Amino acid sequence: MKHVISPLDLSINELAEVLDLANEIYENPQKYSECCHGKKLATLFYEPSTRTRLSFEAAMLNLGGNVLGFSSADSSSAAKGESVADTIRVVSSYADICAMRHPKEGAPYVASTYSSIPVINAGDGGHNHPTQTLTDLFTIKKLKGRLDNLTIGFCGDLKFGRTVHSLINAMVRYPNVKFVLISPEELQIPNYLRTEVLDAKNIEYKEVKNLDAVMPELDLLYMTRVQRERFFNEEDYIRLKDSFILDLQKLENAKPDMLILHPLPRVNEIATEVDDDPRAVYFEQAKFGVYVRMALIMKLLNITV
Repeated sequence: MKHVISPLDLSINELAEVLDLANEIYENPQKYSECCHGKKLATLFYEPSTRTRLSFEAAMLNLGGNVLGFSSADSSSAAKGESVADTIRVVSSYADICAMRHPKEGAPYVASTYSSIPVINAGDGGHNHPTQTLTDLFTIKKLKGRLDNLTIGFCGDLKFGRTVHSLINAMVRYPNVKFVLISPEELQIPNYLRTEVLDAKNIEYKEVKNLDAVMPELDLLYMTRVQRERFFNEEDYIRLKDSFILDLQKLENAKPDMLILHPLPRVNEIATEVDDDPRAVYFEQAKFGVYVRMALIMKLLNITV
């Protein structure tokens, strides 16, 4: 039995298998429409979510399976003080596989140590979001045709953004990938990511505070929102929330084939006028997430067609 708590839980070969299967499902969804008949996915979401929870549910339903679970801690026994360990022990007898989102870093890992079914981390605090990373990798590979030889700009909240941390951890395993980290000083990437991942692996990167200056260099621009829920006080959030806003004027110096990604939800960091630009692929990215999660569910349940 395998759990996916971090993107690094999947080897390069396993990542390639999941992405290839996701593409097969995308090309021929009917072929896979009943392959999880009789199987149940438990969605244990202790934190609000729209895309991740619904895309997991859509994935299992598209595979012919069923879904059970809760969408907030308030509607679960966590409100009564039940531990994650006890919850997963019980849920393991109800379902075949579990997707868990939790505000505390490490909670899905704890669950995996007590679980008798595969656990997928659907986001834990500011730590990891492996299925969003798989979605990002699938989007890049499908639309760019490669996962190597890329210059990727990450812009916005790089300190608390778990999608940023996960994708950096995944992309450093591919050759000739460079990072441009664009953020205010208060929202720069955590030190551990800088020293233990980028510096330790001799990855080429630079940290800047100006998006316009580096725009011409980028093959991909990964925008993120400044997350109110990660701040300890409202004043800091208000001061930083409008730090970087992408509009059509800023895109004038971008490469014509640059891709704009965003894990969503968007607040105001991408102007709606950008949505019609052919480089804006964030809604397509969200759609791809269903196929990626279908593929991952199949792999973890050892289901082949």
